[in-house]
Amino acid sequence: MLFAHGYGCDQNMWRFVYPAFTEQYKVVLFDHVGFGHSDVSEYSPQRYGSLQAYADDIIGICTELGLKDVIFVGHSVSAMIGVLAANTSPRLFSKLILVGPSPKYINENGYVGGFDRDSINGLLESLDGDYLAWSNAMAPVIMGNAEKPELGEELAASFCRSNEEIAKNFAYLTFLSDGREALKRVKVKTLVLQCKEDVIAPIEVGKYVHESIEGSSFVLLDATGHCPNLSAPEYTVDAIKGFLQE
Repeated sequence: MLFAHGYGCDQNMWRFVYPAFTEQYKVVLFDHVGFGHSDVSEYSPQRYGSLQAYADDIIGICTELGLKDVIFVGHSVSAMIGVLAANTSPRLFSKLILVGPSPKYINENGYVGGFDRDSINGLLESLDGDYLAWSNAMAPVIMGNAEKPELGEELAASFCRSNEEIAKNFAYLTFLSDGREALKRVKVKTLVLQCKEDVIAPIEVGKYVHESIEGSSFVLLDATGHCPNLSAPEYTVDAIKGFLQE
């Protein structure tokens, strides 16, 4: 099982989930370039000019470690990175588990992404202007669960530890991406995990992903916010186990 973290996070965000699978599976965790303890010297804006570059890194990890029949678990933007990786090298992957995925954040011609273009532009301008202030303001909104402020504080701290230049570039790739066509090409058995309240990836988005991936399963978690791996790990684990046991 290969776990991939979302925007501004690192592998530590899976600490409440992955231990449930270590007895049955070989578990691999990593940090995307620019986040956690990754080697930022490997980064260049030219190389990482699309989400496909991060998908290629996933494939590189699998190749380097000699992994086969990989169960990929991706959160947020990494869910779509996993889709791209599986489309590029479908024989590497046996299953995809997409936690809070969104192929496109901007509403368009009947598609509900959750944001209009002006909102996304404003978000990116705010991030460009003062990344630390943006991090502290946005993290609690993304996390949700206002009754657990420590989770929002943890996410904000994670944002602030990220390499600022890389985080800004990654934000543009994330929020301006359109991976809807990629969903239709997925041939790997897939689970879509959706929180019942998520301001970043609303229910309409999760259902769109489910309906676009032929034969996929959909689970609506009794959880709020965009990070159930932190806020509702028990529900996340149960849903994943149920899917793997089918």
